[in-house]
Amino acid sequence: MVDEIIKAMQSKMDKTVEALKKDFSIIRTGKANPMMVEDVRVDYYGTLTPLNQMGKIAIPEPRMILITPFEKGMLKDIEKAIFGAGLGLTPNNDGSNIRINIPELTGERRKELAKVVKQKGEEKKVAIRNIRRDANDDLKKHQAEMSQDDLKAQQDKIQKITDSYISKITDLEKEKEKEITTL
Repeated sequence: MVDEIIKAMQSKMDKTVEALKKDFSIIRTGKANPMMVEDVRVDYYGTLTPLNQMGKIAIPEPRMILITPFEKGMLKDIEKAIFGAGLGLTPNNDGSNIRINIPELTGERRKELAKVVKQKGEEKKVAIRNIRRDANDDLKKHQAEMSQDDLKAQQDKIQKITDSYISKITDLEKEKEKEITTL
């Protein structure tokens, strides 16, 4: 029962860290990354469909994304969806592909992105702490089945696991900030 609580907690924390990695992959660093656009939703005959299901996304150059739609008739819709996604990217439609040039980051923009990284990291740390709180609450529901020493030991174990996840998030933040500021 205690092991199940801890496994469930770790699973939720793993998902939180993965969500942060996905959030960070979308943040522009001056280098092209297919993840910047793959989740853009395109209106495909009335259904919002992720761009990565609409065509091939390639990186032919370090600062260019090339999108080759499976259906040429979808070029205008894909272009419109990229504009509407608010990514600050300008797609260029050449009649068979869409090219997106990733502009160089200015010093001011780098500082803004570093703040966004900090904010997203902090949001995930709060989520991790909330997961810890829920696990401790679940543990307390079963305190009649264990001694005070066992309860305290399990709470300490939960705290150590929480600290390790907070540390992972801090490391991811530092890595992303370094990526943004040193390009």
